[in-house]
Amino acid sequence: MAGDYYQILGVSRDASKEELKRSYRRLARKYHPDVNKEPGAEDRFKEVNRAYEVLSEPETRSRYDRFGEAGVSSGAGASGFEYGDMGGFADIFESIFNGFGGAGGPSTSRRRTGPVRGDDLRLDLKLDFREAVFGGEKQIRIPHLESCQVCGGNGAKPGTGSRSCTTCNGVGQVKRATRTPFGSFAQVSSCPTCNGAGVVIEAKCESCNGAGRKQETKKLKITIPPGVDNGTRLRVSSEGDAGVRNGTPGDLYVYLFVESDPEFTREGINISSEISISYLQAILGCRVEVPTVDGAEEVTIPAGTQPNKVLVMENKGVPRLGNPVSRGNHLITVKVEIPKKLNAEEKELLEKLATIHGESTGKGGLEGFLGGLFHK
Repeated sequence: MAGDYYQILGVSRDASKEELKRSYRRLARKYHPDVNKEPGAEDRFKEVNRAYEVLSEPETRSRYDRFGEAGVSSGAGASGFEYGDMGGFADIFESIFNGFGGAGGPSTSRRRTGPVRGDDLRLDLKLDFREAVFGGEKQIRIPHLESCQVCGGNGAKPGTGSRSCTTCNGVGQVKRATRTPFGSFAQVSSCPTCNGAGVVIEAKCESCNGAGRKQETKKLKITIPPGVDNGTRLRVSSEGDAGVRNGTPGDLYVYLFVESDPEFTREGINISSEISISYLQAILGCRVEVPTVDGAEEVTIPAGTQPNKVLVMENKGVPRLGNPVSRGNHLITVKVEIPKKLNAEEKELLEKLATIHGESTGKGGLEGFLGGLFHK
């Protein structure tokens, strides 16, 4: 690769390690292929990486100063060496390109060996129609991970402890360097000895087998607010899985599903239902008892009510979610029943009524006459 390594990094031949590092950071940001799409930027990026790889190590820098490129070309930076042999190159690269999507992205950051928050859980819960309207308390059973009471969540047998993992020095990860066309990159994997925990337990807790958590089924009483509907999600704080290494527990999310009702249909915060009355009640008017979610209520049917007329009962619908004082309406559709058969006396009376109104019952019969009464 042409060019003097000191000139490539833009530093003097007596530059300190910190000066080399600062220059490398600046140039690597400038010419990284994910950032700079200009022609030649990729080749320039390779030169910068190569120059810093040689000059950042005292031994290879000394050979380069004495013999130039020939002194470092044989086996310099060969793949397969341990992370510790890189003189901090991988750490610098990670800090520069964190978030660029390369080998130094968030996935290669050092594992946090302290407490870890537990997972959130989901529970699907069915409610009947009136439970959704008025809310109330429901008792549920939820299987989740709880902190082991025997070991206090640390996974160690009582009376014993844990020590820092010697394989990863308590980091929880091991790193190896790999050569690519873009330079040397650090590959990170979970430590095989401690499984990423950073510590090794001397003797596992017999109750939880060293996990620090146990699967338990817990009874909970949750409050359903008035006015919930299909798909409403309730959050129950800190009732998810227990955290790892005594981390804070996750949350429980309860998704509600409302069963249909044989009498009522819900439309937002309004409730709909139907009632059937006789043709005489429709003609003359009456008071009838109708079912509502609050119980039976009397409503007035005005004289001359037409089929499919909608009566409105205000404030008898669903409470508004978050404001239960405000309720929707109950909409009642009136169905009028016209008899298909009449006894002799009923028929005679209706025929007299038809004569008074100047109606003929010849075409369509009496049913036609009755049907006409409701559409005049």
